[in-house]
Amino acid sequence: MKHLAPVLVFAVLTASPALPEKVLLITGGTVVTVNANSSVIDDGAVAIKKDRITAVGPSDALRKRFPDAEIYDAKGKVVMPGLVNAHAHVPMGLFRGIADDLKLMDWLENHIFPAEKANVDEEFVRWGTKLACLEMIRGGTTTFVDMYYFEDAIAEETAACGLRAVLGQTLIDFPAPDFKTWEAATAGTAAFLKRWQDHPLITPAVAPHAPYTVSATHLQEASRMAREAGVPLVMHLAEDRAEVERILKEKNTTPVRYVDSLGILGDHVLAAHMIWPDDEEIAILAERGVGVAHCPQSNMKIAAGIAPVPKLLAAGVDVGLGSDGPASNNDVSIWEEADTAAKLHKVNTGDPTVINAREALHMATLGGARAIGQGDEIGSLEVGKRADIIVVGLDGVHQTPLYNVTSSLIYATKSNDVEAVFVNGKLLYDQGRFLTVAADEVLAKANEYRDRIRQSLAAAKN
Repeated sequence: MKHLAPVLVFAVLTASPALPEKVLLITGGTVVTVNANSSVIDDGAVAIKKDRITAVGPSDALRKRFPDAEIYDAKGKVVMPGLVNAHAHVPMGLFRGIADDLKLMDWLENHIFPAEKANVDEEFVRWGTKLACLEMIRGGTTTFVDMYYFEDAIAEETAACGLRAVLGQTLIDFPAPDFKTWEAATAGTAAFLKRWQDHPLITPAVAPHAPYTVSATHLQEASRMAREAGVPLVMHLAEDRAEVERILKEKNTTPVRYVDSLGILGDHVLAAHMIWPDDEEIAILAERGVGVAHCPQSNMKIAAGIAPVPKLLAAGVDVGLGSDGPASNNDVSIWEEADTAAKLHKVNTGDPTVINAREALHMATLGGARAIGQGDEIGSLEVGKRADIIVVGLDGVHQTPLYNVTSSLIYATKSNDVEAVFVNGKLLYDQGRFLTVAADEVLAKANEYRDRIRQSLAAAKN
């Protein structure tokens, strides 16, 4: 049996273009599986062959089963599924903090849309994506969902960083930074879907922005495009009171009912935010199999409301956690979202048992995977699933003493506690070293963009 330091393991994993045939054992840690039984294995191990998990069990048993395996020593740490960020606009990290403490429509129409018009091009999107990937890798997010512009460039940069993603090309009824007409946008989306349809990391999607920014005819066209291509449809839905009031005034119904009446809802749909459904609409979501991305921190920051997550879960709706864009949150940490989700719904319902630590961990991993239609592939440590795995330290001052590992993960653990990140069996981050992203270059470029954006905002005021 060969014992390799983590850095040497990476060298083995990337020594040739093809993934290795040998087994890698992540061993000695507390394995938090997030399987159907919420199994936790003390001194456990996970075996990886190529891009898949080939065994999960006690360290001693797996060492005997795979005597020639390469070893990644996770003693004293947690080995768990990578986190899933079910809703984001990742290039908007370059707008982090430019407009805070505002209502949603004011934030969008008077600050974000003008800033995007002045600054967003393909190069902006590439560097914003690199910045977000850097942050997500550091925090143990291995899969994310995005909807933005120049999505082809986002896919290229995400794949280069080694992360898994569902990437939705935004469709909207006014000129966008990438496509100026609906016809150009749909043609670009069709090309995007075709290019990325068989990629091992990237799942292309169609992303009509929202029912208040896309007409009924265009929503139906976007839906047909997604169904015919067999890809997800991602959209904002029932995210703000102003949206509800607008749809009521214009359509004489509520957002979920309106979209459902157009024949759009189905198990390929991921609805972001979902703050304002009533009980009947929750039943519709459950019946149609719609996944929901809950974004508690962004929702709180814009005072958009509190999504009825306990009711959604009770109805059988798959709910994941999303950060939303870094311009409205202002980070992409799913650790923070999980902690917030658990506490927010306790205080909202007056019931401290609502959304316990186990349920919050589920939403951050397998719940998110199911919401985005990938529950059979990721979200838990089970044989046959993709090897999207993180190793998390447990010895921080803020985590000491340790009584319950799930409690510690949800209520104490932070992004900086993540020590290693594997996606598809490839090591992306290890012990402070980014192995697929040039971190210093990305941070320097982000600060260059800060100066450019400041200048553009000042010019707009004059």
